[in-house]
Amino acid sequence: MRAYILGLAALFFAQPALAQRLDDTPRTLVMTAFSPEWDALAPMVTNPVEHHANGLTFLAGTMAGKPVLLMQSGVSMVNAAMNTQLAIDRFAIKRIVFSGIAGGVDPDLSIGDVIVPQDWAQYLEVSFARKTPKGWVTPEAVDPNAPPNWGMMFPRGVRMGNATQPSKRHYSFGVDPVLLDLARTVAPTVALRQCVGDATPATNAKACLPHDPKIVVGGTGVSAGVFADNAEFRDYLATAWHARVLDMESAAVAQVAYANQVPSIIFRSLSDLAGGDAKENQMYAFMALASVNSAEVVRAFVTALPD
Repeated sequence: MRAYILGLAALFFAQPALAQRLDDTPRTLVMTAFSPEWDALAPMVTNPVEHHANGLTFLAGTMAGKPVLLMQSGVSMVNAAMNTQLAIDRFAIKRIVFSGIAGGVDPDLSIGDVIVPQDWAQYLEVSFARKTPKGWVTPEAVDPNAPPNWGMMFPRGVRMGNATQPSKRHYSFGVDPVLLDLARTVAPTVALRQCVGDATPATNAKACLPHDPKIVVGGTGVSAGVFADNAEFRDYLATAWHARVLDMESAAVAQVAYANQVPSIIFRSLSDLAGGDAKENQMYAFMALASVNSAEVVRAFVTALPD
């Protein structure tokens, strides 16, 4: 009886097991969100070995001779944050490189362009204000350093620190400056595509651009769990946040990288203009092209990484 009680107590008070390390080779984590982005990158991984955790598939191999780990985070912010941390816990991650598609906010950017922002913000980390006869009333004091509101939505940032920096309010998280400088060096060496593949299922037409796409390094990207396709809100993000591009994962990845002090950088190619398109949203027509353009820049970037 005593042994039985001690056994139950051991189960009750048992600590969770540490995450099992699946691979000990220091690697560059190359992240994507969903299948078109994965499809553009997976053929670039040589000698791939599959690992599996929490329903995800990881490809451990090399790209341009450099050890990499390729994964899909899943779409949206919680998936991106959760699975970035999963990869850090289960593998020996030296740096994070994200490759994917996005919506353009800056009117100087066009579909097919690749942008490498220097920082990423979460534009829906906000307080919802009450509407009163005297105007909007927020449930907390408005930080004078916060970006301007859009109607009832008042940006409030997120408060956090890491092992070397005290907790403070963040409105954005920067990518690694050394990696950003390398991206500036690599950018002029990559030729982007105007056309890719065969006819798309959505349009039954080959996706081709009427212009030569370009690579831009710098500026701010913004993220939220929103498929944004609204011209007025796009203008707000450009003005209030100085945003050049938006997506649904990058700011979460940048935040987890900051928390773990892992260098990160994010490459995004425009598949649409987030509501700025002349007619309907163009994502389904150009997501394969944008995925390939981002992947080509990432391959050149990984090639240029130091051993």
